[in-house]
Amino acid sequence: MSVDQSKIDNEEVLGHPKGLLYLFFAELWERFSFYGMKALLVLYMTKHLLYSDDKSFGVMAAYMSLVYVTPMIGGIIADKYLGYRKSIFLGGVLMAAGHFFLTIETPVFFYGSLALIIVGNGFFKPNISTMVGTLYAEGDKRRDSGFTIFYLGINLGGAIAPLLCAWFAEVYGWHYGFLLAGIGMLVGLLVFKRGTQLAVFGDKGLVPNIKNYEKKIYGLDKGERVWILALLSVPIFALIVKFNEFEHYLVWIATLFLIGYIGYILTKVSIKERKRLLVAVYFTTLYALFAAVFEQAGSSLTLFADRNVDLIGINAAQTNSINSTWIVLIAIPFAMLWTFLSKKKANPHSAIKFGLGMLFLGLGFLIFGMSAQEVNEYAKTPMFYLIFGYLILTIGELFLSPIGLSKITELSPMKYATFIMGVWFSANFYGHFFAGKIAKLTTVREGEAGVFSKGFFGTISETITGLSGTATNGGNAEAFQQLYSYVSVYANFGVITIIIGIVAILISPIIKKLMEGVS
Repeated sequence: MSVDQSKIDNEEVLGHPKGLLYLFFAELWERFSFYGMKALLVLYMTKHLLYSDDKSFGVMAAYMSLVYVTPMIGGIIADKYLGYRKSIFLGGVLMAAGHFFLTIETPVFFYGSLALIIVGNGFFKPNISTMVGTLYAEGDKRRDSGFTIFYLGINLGGAIAPLLCAWFAEVYGWHYGFLLAGIGMLVGLLVFKRGTQLAVFGDKGLVPNIKNYEKKIYGLDKGERVWILALLSVPIFALIVKFNEFEHYLVWIATLFLIGYIGYILTKVSIKERKRLLVAVYFTTLYALFAAVFEQAGSSLTLFADRNVDLIGINAAQTNSINSTWIVLIAIPFAMLWTFLSKKKANPHSAIKFGLGMLFLGLGFLIFGMSAQEVNEYAKTPMFYLIFGYLILTIGELFLSPIGLSKITELSPMKYATFIMGVWFSANFYGHFFAGKIAKLTTVREGEAGVFSKGFFGTISETITGLSGTATNGGNAEAFQQLYSYVSVYANFGVITIIIGIVAILISPIIKKLMEGVS
C-alpha cells in the first residue's frame, strides 16, 4: 500500500509535526540510559572501585568530554555518507552494548564500555537533534517551542533514570543499575525504528547519496566500513579515558581541527551564511562556559550532596534527577511562554536569552554557596538550598540550551548542518574537560589552602558562604574543611558566571545584527 507522503508531512500532534512525538520518546529513552549511568558513575568509582576523588573526577571528565567531541565526527559522516537515520541506529546499538558491558567488572570492560558509549553518542546525539530541525521550515515560529518540548523528552529521561537506576543499584547491586540503563537505550531504538516504519519522518534523514553509499570497496559499502571503523576506534577512546591526565593533548587536537574545518567552511559559504556561522561559534563558546560550571552536577555536586547535604528521602545518586525534574515541571510553561511572547512580538532575542541563561546559572551556584550560612554541627547544609539552587540554574538552562539547539539549526549552512550541530555539542566536550578541572578544585589536600580561601576570592567566599578557609567545628574539622572546599568554589564561579551573563546581554545588539534576520 502506498503512503500519502503529503498527508504525513501535514499530520500534527499538539500543534507540532507528528515526527516530533517519536523523536521525543526516542530521545527520552536514550537519555534515560545516559543519565542513569552518569548518576552512578562517580559514586561507583569512589565507593565500589575505591578510586580517589581525583582519579574519579579525571575519568568522569574524560568520559563526559569525549561523549561530546565525537558528535563532530558523527556529524560529518552523517552529512556525507550515512544520513541521520542510519547514524542514529548505529549510535544506539553501540551505546546499548556499552551499558550492558558495564555489568562485567574488569578494567578492560569498564573502560571499553565507556568508550562504546562515547563512540555511539557521536552518531546518535547530533543526528536526532538535527532531525528535529528538519521537521520545521525556515522561519517557522513553532521551532523554539518544538525544541523546548524535545528538551522536555531529554529531561523526562534524565529525571526518571537516576531515581530508578540508583534504586536498583542500591537494592540489587551496581551492575543492575547499569543493566537497567542499557534496557532504556534499547527501548529508545525501538521507538525510533517504529517511527521510520510508520514514515512519520517523511523523506527526512535518508542517505544523502545512495549511489555513493552503495559503492563497494573490498566488498564493503560505506555503511559497513563505518561500522568497522567505529568499532576499531573503541580501544583508542578507552585508552584516552584510562590515561585521562593526557587528555589536554586531545583538547588541542580537537581545537585545531575545529578551527581548520570551520575556517574551510567559511571560505565555501556566502557572506550571509558566514556571519550566521560566526554567531553559531559565539553561541557554542558561551555554551562551553555554561557547561564548565553547570556540569558540576554528576561530579562534585554529587559528592557534595553525599558528604555535606542533609538529604531527606533520596540518596546522593538520586539528586541527579533534581535538575531534570525541574525541567519536566517548567519546560512546557517555557515553551508556551515563547509561543505567547512571539505572538505578542515581545519574545526576547536569542542573544539576550543566552546572557540570561548565564546569569541564572551563576545565581544557582551562589545559592549552593549560601547554603553554608545554615550549616549544622555535622557540616551538613539544608537540602532546601540544593533543590532551590537547581531550580534557578534549571531556569538558566532553559534560557540557553534548547534555544541553542533551535538556533544552531537555523544558523548552520544547510550543507554542513549536522557537522555544525556536532560543533554545538563540542561545547560539552570543552565544558566537561574544564568542569573536571573545577571539580578538582573542590578536593581537600592536607596542608594546602584552596585558591578561593585567600585574597579577593577569599573575601567573596567568606561573604557568600559565611565560612573562612580555617572553618572548623570541634571534632568535625575535616568535614567542615570539605564543606568549605565545595561552597567556596561554587560561590566564586557563581560570581564569574553572572559577570559573563551581563557582558553577553550588553553585546547582544551586535550579535543580533550578525544573525541576519534569525531571531
